[in-house]
Amino acid sequence: MPAPRHTKETLNPAAGVPRPLTLAQRSNLLYPTAWGYAAWRARSLTWLTGQPFSLEREAALFTVLCRPRPGQRWLDAGTSTGFYAGVLTQAGCEVVAADLSAPMLAAARRRVRAPGVDWLLTNLEASGLPDASFDGVTVGAALNETRDPARLLAELERVLRPGGTLWLMYLARTGGPLQAALSRPALGGLTFPDPAWVARQLPGCVRTHGLRLGAAVFERYGRGE
Repeated sequence: MPAPRHTKETLNPAAGVPRPLTLAQRSNLLYPTAWGYAAWRARSLTWLTGQPFSLEREAALFTVLCRPRPGQRWLDAGTSTGFYAGVLTQAGCEVVAADLSAPMLAAARRRVRAPGVDWLLTNLEASGLPDASFDGVTVGAALNETRDPARLLAELERVLRPGGTLWLMYLARTGGPLQAALSRPALGGLTFPDPAWVARQLPGCVRTHGLRLGAAVFERYGRGE
């Protein structure tokens, strides 16, 4: 099946996302970004936390806290080049790996060749996915790049089944000058949320685990029955 093509700057206009993408999101639509992203992803947490933090360590942290099981259905929200999708398929899960960038999805498809992955080109601020349709949701830094993080979190909570698991990895607010610069629309339009703010956007979920290393935050939420 050919890789999906991204033909509009904003996907899902009928679902209520009429606004343009952030500069960070737009940069992900470029093939050079997709080609280099996996190398950045492999090293980024070491740079951002100030200590050795490999993909293997991140995968182990996620697996121990979230315990994905064979047969479960997971959404990898903002899959980029498919890191969490790959971890989930190794656990025997069925995965919908979603991203708004066709080049990123093409790169992910080349890296994750295991069966059980559906690749979805969509803007997850209004995905159109059915309510309560996933046992778990993973989010690897997409929260920092989305234009409306509150809307994204509400959407992810909506598609999560009662008793399901939400895993978030993002960069939290530090108040530093670099984050202030990157928050400007002309320099990326990134968002750096406070963990307490994130928790308030998920009223149907309870945070069960949290770890912060530097600006990097890892959190597990469970949705109430």
